[in-house]
Amino acid sequence: MDKGSLFALMAVVAGIVIIFFPFVRALAERIRPRALDSTVRDELQALRNDLLAEVQQTRQEISDLSERVDFAERLLAKQRDADRLAPPGAR
Repeated sequence: MDKGSLFALMAVVAGIVIIFFPFVRALAERIRPRALDSTVRDELQALRNDLLAEVQQTRQEISDLSERVDFAERLLAKQRDADRLAPPGAR
């Protein structure tokens, strides 16, 4: 490779670096984690607390419904057992 083509190659590489450097810097700035503003942090904390409260309420409702289903199953089983154990003439 002669000196002219080597110089041209180095010039092209330097030009590419000069052109792409701002793009790479902008990309790095965009993906860098930023410190959250205190108002945003407070809002996120409030949303998190609301969500946790809703999840807790939903768990309580599911627990209540489970107890109701258990009660209904016991009541139906008791009724079926009473029908099966009744004397033959009582039906």
